[in-house]
Amino acid sequence: MSSILIKSATVVNENKQFIADVFIKDGFIEQIGSQIDKHADQVINAEGLYLFPGFIDDQVHFREPGLTYKADIHTESRAAVAGGITSFMEMPNTIPNTLTQELLEQKYEIASRNSLANYSFFMGASNDNIDEVLKTDTTKVCGIKVFMGSSTGNMLVDDPTTLENIFSQSPMLVATHCEDEATIRSNLNHYKQLLGENIPVKLHPKIRSEEACYLSSSMAVELAKKYNTRLHILHISTEKETHLFSNDIPLKDKRITAEACIHHLWFSDKDYETKGNLIKWNPAVKTENDRDGILKAVLDGRIDVIATDHAPHTIEEKALPYLQAPSGGPLVQHALPALLEMHHQGKISLEKIAEKAAHNVAICFQIDKRGFIREGYWADLVLVDLNSNWQVNKDNILYKCGWSPFEGTTFQSKITHTIVSGNLAYSNNKLNEGIPGKRLSFTR
Repeated sequence: MSSILIKSATVVNENKQFIADVFIKDGFIEQIGSQIDKHADQVINAEGLYLFPGFIDDQVHFREPGLTYKADIHTESRAAVAGGITSFMEMPNTIPNTLTQELLEQKYEIASRNSLANYSFFMGASNDNIDEVLKTDTTKVCGIKVFMGSSTGNMLVDDPTTLENIFSQSPMLVATHCEDEATIRSNLNHYKQLLGENIPVKLHPKIRSEEACYLSSSMAVELAKKYNTRLHILHISTEKETHLFSNDIPLKDKRITAEACIHHLWFSDKDYETKGNLIKWNPAVKTENDRDGILKAVLDGRIDVIATDHAPHTIEEKALPYLQAPSGGPLVQHALPALLEMHHQGKISLEKIAEKAAHNVAICFQIDKRGFIREGYWADLVLVDLNSNWQVNKDNILYKCGWSPFEGTTFQSKITHTIVSGNLAYSNNKLNEGIPGKRLSFTR
């Protein structure tokens, strides 16, 4: 592999900022220091640029296999790398659902050929595959995914005995989508009786309500406490749920952790008027109070990581009436620029962004030698120009679906370089697709 020398970058790492050179060889960070004088195959002048650890997205839906007209591992990993995300963890609600070890390994095989970013895949849980779940190799797979609320892919796990079995027997981290199905159905029936089939999207957060989220999240927390399960609750969407989590012990010792997503930190229910189904997600984007409460919990340590829940659909699907339009949207290319915009707005520090989108994900999932800028660690790095305005438009969107909920938004910060496992995968708007990313491993 080639060597890379990054010169005079402002390093953002482990709650510090400092100017340093970084020398990369054979995929790893060999040296961090001032005025490194070593020959390198590539030299990057990073004066005035900020160097972050590569971001690790613990929740994406890349739609392969079975839904590749929306997205695939190749196209979405390209978009991720262009967005400064060097590693991803992908969900099992593909077609077929990833419910056997054989199907799980087939996805790894695809990624080994086609993914520009580093990768891992969740093993899916259903109401009747506990034997397959228990075969999962904890050192090679990021976790077990349980849909405690239905979403794209119809993988709802709603049998109480099954949930008890998963929480009591899982050999590894259990990641949950938490929405109470009975509450959602009741709310939906209520609005159908009032409005028939012509329900406006602005009622989405009333249907997939705060109550639905809290009921399910609190149940997951109760089960985890009962069985000492390593629980990770995904995409917290309400202020109320944030109080289920604590910040009084170090992250490495937590048994229950939580994730916030970009869309719940950026949008509110006021945006349905202009964005419509483009911001229809499960769980729903809710009130400004919820948005601000989630950010507060991110900052004070109750919520541990930031992710995207990248879940693309075609623009034709999103143009359907509310009841037919699927939930989810593409985010991996624009998540880091959005977080950096929040930094410009005074909402979050650069150090906190690195902590929540890189360091803490590595700690939560016990990822081997990633998530930090440290000598001896894999060189997963992203360089950012904090003062380079650009606007999101169809010409620069890389998602296969071709649209973004951020279209028309001007960001002040731009990603200039992304290094994946020591390979310069993205440089000044150009992707180098010659070298695939690596499979993540875990120190469990």
